Amino acid sequence: MMKEITYSPSYTIVITYECFNYCTYCNFRVNSKLDSWSRIRKINFLLEKIQNKSISEILILSGEIHPQSPVRKIWLQDIYHLCRLALSMNFLPHINVGLLTYTEMKILKTVSISMGLMIEQLTPILLNTVHYSAPSKIPYLRLQHLSWAGKLQVPFTTGVLLDIGEKEENSWDTFKEIALIHQKWNHIQEIILQPYSSNIRQKSNISISNQYQLVKLISKARNILPVSIKLQLPPNLIQDSNYLLRCLKAGIQDFGGISPKDEINPSYFHLSKEKLSKILKYGKWKLRVRLPIYPNYDKYLSQSLQTVVNFWQRNKRLD
Repeated sequence: MMKEITYSPSYTIVITYECFNYCTYCNFRVNSKLDSWSRIRKINFLLEKIQNKSISEILILSGEIHPQSPVRKIWLQDIYHLCRLALSMNFLPHINVGLLTYTEMKILKTVSISMGLMIEQLTPILLNTVHYSAPSKIPYLRLQHLSWAGKLQVPFTTGVLLDIGEKEENSWDTFKEIALIHQKWNHIQEIILQPYSSNIRQKSNISISNQYQLVKLISKARNILPVSIKLQLPPNLIQDSNYLLRCLKAGIQDFGGISPKDEINPSYFHLSKEKLSKILKYGKWKLRVRLPIYPNYDKYLSQSLQTVVNFWQRNKRLD
């Protein structure tokens, strides 16, 4: 019998690559002087081009704009209007734009299907190293954001970033904190396990010891986290097909949103559905399309948002 691994066909729109954090490992951020903000007219053209191509999810991505920035209000309005545009074209917006205030999240909840924010790692040790110039990576602030999403009943994706200087037990502690918040609010759909990947793609395979560590971490995470939370791994970051299959066997259930370009790791291209399916077949796995919201979270949406979700559930084939 074939086992299933899910993914969401998506398209990413980046509001801005500007970010007031400076994380030493980041492949996304650019200097504000080198960036130009996306505008609605241009995005409307892009969305029209991908209509009727079985893409359900529009991932709205952005660097973090400083809470006191004079352009913060405009930035929020751009995100809001982009979500409304996507909904008007029967797309399902998923927002991942960094820390939001409670009020900002409440506003965006009315026009988005789901939201996300990487917890990364909760150990304060990283504030002295890779997060030294990243004020929004203070662990308390990330957990507060996750709790606010729960209070507002926002279907949520979070994640752990690996190999950025943490110790093994730091990841376990991060999983436990996420589990506690989910047990209170029941809103976390999935957790991404994301190995750090250099922007310069490595030609050599990951060492056997590192492969073992990731497989061990997946198994441990599955034991710590509630079964209702899916474990997600970006398949383009695992270049060895046998290694990828071992990760699935250890507990990975989902590949996340697969889009034409991985904006976070632009040097790591996604395989086509056909090539990925061929790899999976060896392990008796098959791909299954899903929406950016899991069915048990539909009840968290307003009636107008549920209508767009129902459009995909009833009128589009999810296979």
